[in-house]
Amino acid sequence: MARSALIVGAGITGVSTAIWMLRDGWRVTLVDPVEPGSSGQTSFGNAGLIARTSMIPVATPSMVLKAPLMVFDPHSPLFLRWSYLPRLLPWLLPFMRNATEARMREVVPHLSMLIFDASEQHLAVSQGTAAEKHIAKGDYITLYNRQSDYEDDTLTIELRRQFGLEPVSLTRKELLERDPNLGPSYTFGTMFSDFHWLTSPAKYVAALFEHACCEGAVFKQGSVVALAPGETPSVTLQGGETLSADKVVLTAGAWSGKLAGTMGKATKVEAERGYHVSMYAPNFTAPVPYMVTDAKCVVTPMDGFLRAAGVAEFAGLDAPAAKAPIRMIEAAVKRVYPNLTFERSEPWMGRRPTMPDSLPAVGEIDGAPNVIHAYGGQHVGLTIGPKLGRWVTDLANRRPVNVDLSAFKPDRF
Repeated sequence: MARSALIVGAGITGVSTAIWMLRDGWRVTLVDPVEPGSSGQTSFGNAGLIARTSMIPVATPSMVLKAPLMVFDPHSPLFLRWSYLPRLLPWLLPFMRNATEARMREVVPHLSMLIFDASEQHLAVSQGTAAEKHIAKGDYITLYNRQSDYEDDTLTIELRRQFGLEPVSLTRKELLERDPNLGPSYTFGTMFSDFHWLTSPAKYVAALFEHACCEGAVFKQGSVVALAPGETPSVTLQGGETLSADKVVLTAGAWSGKLAGTMGKATKVEAERGYHVSMYAPNFTAPVPYMVTDAKCVVTPMDGFLRAAGVAEFAGLDAPAAKAPIRMIEAAVKRVYPNLTFERSEPWMGRRPTMPDSLPAVGEIDGAPNVIHAYGGQHVGLTIGPKLGRWVTDLANRRPVNVDLSAFKPDRF
């Protein structure tokens, strides 16, 4: 009889894992409280980038220096609900310890290894599925107010060069030749070519999910409230129903730490909340995705709409969405495109799963056998989902993963 797997969480990592395990002969059940591809999932609302250039961790020396001022600036992309600070401290303290140049230089090679072949991983997992049509290819441009804003970030430039990433510089004139609608705030840009992004993250995840179901995956809609490791691991759903399998895979994003805690093995994954504004039927759209550095948000052309996504807010899993991050994103869009109009816009908030060192949690925890963790993708969760799915499949089969996973131990903090 085929081995069985219960995958807790059906976002990009969960559905990718399901597809790889199905292709490897496993019987798969996906469990999620909401329909895959729906707005209740973090995978629904990302900027859509398959971000093979994003190997810089969230914890950096410059971030720690700027953060105290940023949280008091209403125009800053960093938001903190002060009432949440005491609960954030157990995560924040190791985050700050990781925000040194020495630690950054240790983390970057691991992130680079995760993302360097991200496009190929997405093309492979989506091959032969309806998800393929939602992958676009083109350039990726970072917008700066001044050329010096780019040149002053010497550490990022150096680290990217070490891994073969050297962007093309664009003057204001060259930016306008590519996009005459661009606002006057941006006088310099850098460009990477052969870049991929999704024209609809929601439709992409939904198509992968539908493919998994067509290949035999079972979907159980429900909220998991407890995990039980062991010879035959199991999960308990809200309402009391218990499901068991040969392997349980935890891909529940920012909720994963809480669920791991039900085994007595809580992990330090924090909800780094992000926001987007999707603008439908715009009078024009961006020719390529833009990273807007003065707002730390990404503007991406999608299927019938333009999306601006970004912001980092620390307020926990359950706090309602705030209005200030949306206003900040809307102001950034106005700077990028002063003449943009659209029929309607929709705001959204989601919860990125972020570990203190920006590396995901991958593997089992000692004392909790047959429960495989795969979460913590921070700003590159979409990017690395298919690769994590491959790794999980290898781990489930006790096959070598061909990389040292010690840096990704779920209980390393």
